[in-house]
Amino acid sequence: MAGGSEPKPLERFLDQRSKTDLLVFCDEDAEVQSPIAALEAVRARAETGIDVLIGPEGGFSDAERTLLLRQENHVRLSLGTRILRADTAAVAALALVQAVLG
Repeated sequence: MAGGSEPKPLERFLDQRSKTDLLVFCDEDAEVQSPIAALEAVRARAETGIDVLIGPEGGFSDAERTLLLRQENHVRLSLGTRILRADTAAVAALALVQAVLG
């Protein structure tokens, strides 16, 4: 989604986003612990666009995680075992996405 937008509820964001874009969401419970391996595995699905979500302080709730896992074109991205502040997690996630997916 374009930058500069007002915050919106997760459900509304998911309803309005392009379903062809890859949804990268940061999740400490991701099955693949290597963020590079996780992103390389979905490289072909990132052709049209990429949306990156980080959770709030404390991470996504179980209900939010379930909602995100129902999305058609998603990947869960682990940012490692250290707890990051939301602003630091955003920079880390974007750096990984840019490095692997360009």
